[in-house]
Amino acid sequence: MTMTGYFTHPSCRKHEMGPGHPECPERLDAIDDRLLISGLDVALDRREATAAATSDIELAHGRMYVAAIRGLNAELKEEIDAGGPTHLQIDPDTSVNIHTWTAALNAAGAAIDATDAVMAGEMENAFCAVRPPGHHACREKAGGFCFFNNVAIAAKYALERHNLRRVAIIDFDVHHGNGTEDIVKGDDRILMCSFYQHPFYPLNWDFSNASNLCNLPVPAYTKGGDIREMIEAMWIPRLEEFKPEMIFISAGFDAHREDDMGQLGLVENDYAWMTSRIKDVARRHAKGRIVSCLEGGYVMSALSRSVEAHIRVLADV
Repeated sequence: MTMTGYFTHPSCRKHEMGPGHPECPERLDAIDDRLLISGLDVALDRREATAAATSDIELAHGRMYVAAIRGLNAELKEEIDAGGPTHLQIDPDTSVNIHTWTAALNAAGAAIDATDAVMAGEMENAFCAVRPPGHHACREKAGGFCFFNNVAIAAKYALERHNLRRVAIIDFDVHHGNGTEDIVKGDDRILMCSFYQHPFYPLNWDFSNASNLCNLPVPAYTKGGDIREMIEAMWIPRLEEFKPEMIFISAGFDAHREDDMGQLGLVENDYAWMTSRIKDVARRHAKGRIVSCLEGGYVMSALSRSVEAHIRVLADV
């Protein structure tokens, strides 16, 4: 059995964006409940994340941007003290509450802590059950439920702090990881492989043709079998040629056929298959080193079953 870490923090449940918002604290509760019911929880090395240092966040984001996100927290506190609103809106889908800054620091910190633990050989791989998610957070802009790009920060951290030469980012969310692309495009130390429904959010994104990106846009109603064929034909040869020394996963589960946030047709077995193929590459080239971070997934039953399938493969159980 592979030792798999499970990183989270209580603050990740305190960030919320208002009643009825799909990116809600209950997502983490659903995952935890599923891991307990399935018995998978006992196979995991559970750890509480520590807050990321702003100097590490600034590996992927501009200093002024990080200061602006911190400033929103101070501004909101003043509003609340004056009897004002409990949320500040960033875009139509994204807002902060008084806990967002702390949650975002700990979400990024979980990815960094997991990277340190995997690099130290304390575990072969890890899953970070965190929110807010990250892959729509650009270098200088929040949006799409995201503030700091957890996976991009961890990937840059592995390169800069652990002196790795090549890392890969795999993004299998239904939405394009435009923030990750914005941060890593043109950095030849990072290979980013993704598939996503297209056309779809973010609709006005100007896609890059940088050589270190392997993007697979697919139409609505594409099913898992077709995705698997494209991964075998496109991702796997690029990954084998690149030989990453560590792999980071933006693990979004909203491409599940039961998730009405998108219109793709994946099921749990597809997530297990993708994880297995990624793990094959990691064992050949990266000593098995994988850090996976939660992104999308908004229907609780489908999300929790898919995360279980993903973690079962990571943990070899």
